[in-house]
Amino acid sequence: MLVATLSLAWKDPSQRQLLLALSASIGLVAGVGLLDDHRPLSPWSRLAVHVVASGIFAATAFVVFSDPWVGLIALVSTLVLTNVWNFMDGINGIASSQALLLSVALGLALGGTWGMVAVALAAASAGFLPYNFPRARIFLGDGGSGAIGFAIAALATTAVGVGGLKSGWLLLPLSAFLVDAGLTLIRRVVRGERWWTPHVQHAYQAWARRGGHAVVTLAYAAWTAAGMLAMFAAAGLPESWLLPACVLWYASAVLAWWWLQRADHRAVRHLQG
Repeated sequence: MLVATLSLAWKDPSQRQLLLALSASIGLVAGVGLLDDHRPLSPWSRLAVHVVASGIFAATAFVVFSDPWVGLIALVSTLVLTNVWNFMDGINGIASSQALLLSVALGLALGGTWGMVAVALAAASAGFLPYNFPRARIFLGDGGSGAIGFAIAALATTAVGVGGLKSGWLLLPLSAFLVDAGLTLIRRVVRGERWWTPHVQHAYQAWARRGGHAVVTLAYAAWTAAGMLAMFAAAGLPESWLLPACVLWYASAVLAWWWLQRADHRAVRHLQG
């Protein structure tokens, strides 16, 4: 993806500034992740590098689009999705299959130079996926998962900068990862747990313990694909439909998360009994 991004920066001077910022930021995120994979770092050291990378891209997005809201979205979304992809990369194929689907959606939504960046991410994910699903022979690690999350966020931010509020429909296919990672994190914080440490409490992990990796990865992919179809079907609707549609979609995802967690709790109690 970096090769494609740098090549596109050379070929399209109008997008060069933001493309170079994306390349530098992904290099930082992937680099610190790769280092952590081989020589574990403290979570705060990794987070510090993520903040710097997000700051570089956010500042550049603010300058390019002359919109402080786009800069803020860039800062928050890249920080969040970098770590969400890391959190959710816990079973075979789930992180790369979601990346493949979302990059296809972003490529179709963006078009042009940035659509080609998304195509590069889709191609990279498609090339990796057969080696990680259904049987895992290689793994993304922090370097791969973090870079993917940052790239998805950067592409989504660019879509917002180009398309404005209507790009909010991209929240629909992002719901599976955002809800599972977000609610699990909130629950751990409320319980007073060390939320920054590794764990196996996500809904996808609870389901995989009972149903296996393949079933869960395919189910999450089906949910995201449905979100993509809903996003494209809603493209021509008035912007006033965006908020109620997202609330309804995310409420459904929250219910699914709650049901999966309850099912795992019942299964554990049954085994203990």
